Amino acid sequence: MYAIIEVGTKQYKVTKGDTLEVEKQDTPKGKELSLGHVLLLSKEKKVEIGQPYLKGVQVKAEVIGCLRGKKAISFKYRRRKSKHWKKGHRQELTRIKIKEIETGS
Repeated sequence: MYAIIEVGTKQYKVTKGDTLEVEKQDTPKGKELSLGHVLLLSKEKKVEIGQPYLKGVQVKAEVIGCLRGKKAISFKYRRRKSKHWKKGHRQELTRIKIKEIETGS
């Protein structure tokens, strides 16, 4: 069984036991997180598709910890103007482990 969930602005394909890094969540380390934006659920060759989300389906996950992502560099340069600037950005992430996929039935 697997599900496609939406966390923030990204979509992830998850199964029980998966570990993934998602956009920062406000849940503290060690607590359970309930993700209700399930777009698709596949279970024993039966596929349910939400419009846009499935009702009564939730994905339970445990927060493992918070971290910062890889640094992204933004460099802008204006030729013959003696003008350039360089900025870095590190996205705040939350690492979660999928515990179970709960269906309504």
